[in-house]
Amino acid sequence: MATDTKKTTATKKATTTKKAAPATKKATATKKTTTKTAAAKAATAVATPKLNNAIYATGKRKDSVARVYLMPGRGNIVINDRPMTEYFRRPVLQMILNQPFAVTKREGAYDAFVMVMGGGLSGQAGAVKHGISKALEKAESDLRPALKAAGFLTRDSRVVERKHYGFRKARRSTQFSKR
Repeated sequence: MATDTKKTTATKKATTTKKAAPATKKATATKKTTTKTAAAKAATAVATPKLNNAIYATGKRKDSVARVYLMPGRGNIVINDRPMTEYFRRPVLQMILNQPFAVTKREGAYDAFVMVMGGGLSGQAGAVKHGISKALEKAESDLRPALKAAGFLTRDSRVVERKHYGFRKARRSTQFSKR
């Protein structure tokens, strides 16, 4: 019996040392992840400008929603922390974004910081244009007639129709079978 007691105490010591070792590894792993997240937060904090005195407007088109912050500046447009030319690579989409500034003759007068989500690139470009137009109107109310005449203040409410029961798509029915 004495030998059985010695064996159990030896096993208890072995199990306690085995349990302690993984706990210290987890503690060091969590320290590394917290330093990484803190560094990532610091990097994003530096990249985003201070938006305290900015003019805010929301633009929408299709399924896209754009939050636009307009500030006096040099004409830089940043979309989702990337320059406009990098986010919207097609020149047509870049032209759509610059239309409100061109109509009001305010090219290079304002910087725009935009957060856009949902939909595709075309819908996002339309949402950003709508948001910039609304923000320009808030900044200078005398620009409203020009923006309204161009149709930039009207929200394009066309969205994809939902799929209906018994149909292949929204309106496309199944193929007719004679037999």
